[in-house]
Amino acid sequence: MLPITPTELFKALADETRVRLIQLLVSEGELCVCELTAALDESQPKISRHLALLRSSGLLADRRAGQWVYYRLHPQLPDWVTPLLAQLLVADAPSLSLDSQRLQGMRNRPARPLNCG
Repeated sequence: MLPITPTELFKALADETRVRLIQLLVSEGELCVCELTAALDESQPKISRHLALLRSSGLLADRRAGQWVYYRLHPQLPDWVTPLLAQLLVADAPSLSLDSQRLQGMRNRPARPLNCG
């Protein structure tokens, strides 16, 4: 398990964009940068900067598949973290709903092989 403390977790989530990214990843499982950019309607550099912070904090893992970089919650998060992150879906459902609608409406989403994730 990753040695993330509550203080480190809340510091990593102390930004609306990072919370929205985590909400989408909790909801969807795994998304690429282009999907997150479309869902949040933000620039790629801004999204990438926030993803890098979340990855360096230990919350996210990434993988490269061709030209795409996919992000997901780190599979070795401490047991107490995942249920807490799941509560973010409930706490701000209206924002998540709008982001999810933009994601579902995204054209040319990258295809995922059946064994990814």
